[in-house]
Amino acid sequence: MPDPEPILSAAQRLGAQQAEVFAVATEETPVRFEANRLKEINARQTSGVALRVIVDGRIGFASSTKPGDVEELAAAAIETAPFGPEAHLDFPTDGQASAVEVFDPRVLALPVDDMVQAGQSLIDAVREVEPELLCDAYVRRGSSIVTIANTKGGHFTYQATGYSAWVNGTLIRGTDMLFVGDGDASCRPSLDLEGIEKSVISQLENSRRTAEVKTAEMPVIFTPLGVASSLIGPLTMAFSGRLVHQGQSPLVGCLGKDMYDLRFSVTDDATLPYRPGARPFDDEGVASRRIPLIEKGTVRSFLYDLQTAGLAKAQSTGSAERSLAAQPSISTTCLIVDEGEVPFEEMMRGVKEGLVIEELMGAGQGNVMGGDFSGNVLLGYKIEHGEITGRVKDTMVAGNVHEALKRFAAIGSETRWVGGSLRTPALAFEVLTVSAKQ
Repeated sequence: MPDPEPILSAAQRLGAQQAEVFAVATEETPVRFEANRLKEINARQTSGVALRVIVDGRIGFASSTKPGDVEELAAAAIETAPFGPEAHLDFPTDGQASAVEVFDPRVLALPVDDMVQAGQSLIDAVREVEPELLCDAYVRRGSSIVTIANTKGGHFTYQATGYSAWVNGTLIRGTDMLFVGDGDASCRPSLDLEGIEKSVISQLENSRRTAEVKTAEMPVIFTPLGVASSLIGPLTMAFSGRLVHQGQSPLVGCLGKDMYDLRFSVTDDATLPYRPGARPFDDEGVASRRIPLIEKGTVRSFLYDLQTAGLAKAQSTGSAERSLAAQPSISTTCLIVDEGEVPFEEMMRGVKEGLVIEELMGAGQGNVMGGDFSGNVLLGYKIEHGEITGRVKDTMVAGNVHEALKRFAAIGSETRWVGGSLRTPALAFEVLTVSAKQ
């Protein structure tokens, strides 16, 4: 990890009024399986540094993966400033950050043999139910150290660990292709492997038969996996402070207004212990906090990084995320959708004809900024008289997330983590547009 002070000094010496260093060092060991067999085990380390400067009121930026590349990095950032955006930010000074637990040394001590066994056990469990299934899987452990320093005296650093596992299966019979999969992630060396197995096995059992649907408006239930793949992207995009400031969000002027079903609440909370995405401060050094986005249907907050907050005359919400190759942008961290009161089985019980969606493919098509989602049902099932009767094929689902979230049929009482950074229940809608190949 490079010392940020010489880089900051070089930037000021070359003409920067303010400067900020963002440095990351990572190490990871991924174990990969392909076509039911162990494919590779790697161990790799990466590190790099990014420099952001303010020169004559404009932002310059450069990054490097070469240690000791101090003068060149500073000069490159200074050279880009005349062509960069006008600066509307001040870098933060040292402040009190939340004590967020995201590091567990036991992750780094995990034996590779145990990781191999975890991946193989996932594959073996799902293939016991469907021996023809071709499975890919990965199990990964890793850690990262993030350091941010600036010329206002701010200096922030933390270390995080990550452990994750995922299994995907493909079953091809003639022209029919079935895709199943699930996974789990944590900052600790404990994953719900049994939960992954049960989820994928349930997908296989529900897909043993196929069922036909007709083009119509009908009830649709999104499982937590379906919520993640279809609804969360277009919903959270509307809470970007940048889009709100630019007038491109459908929620412009809606702060404090009732826009959704009264049963619907969503929070972005970067302070949750041992969750991927959690952190004591964001990638600009702003302290993390719990941010209610929607509270009982009411819009409570938008998300800002430093630059967007400056433009909008607001305060940063600690929502900046970045890579070494890019300047900060706005992102969610750990999203929590509050549970409701209806068990999943009861959700289906009242549906005469409808769909269950596990995953949409290409859900980001259409006017995503406006909240539209539309995609092919990669994995979904037909409901007839309250029961799943088979997997659907050649079917599309479309709607607008902001309109749909105004009229729930039900919110599930059981929640789960999806991908480590979204906890959500199933969501049932009274009616969405379903298109089927006749």
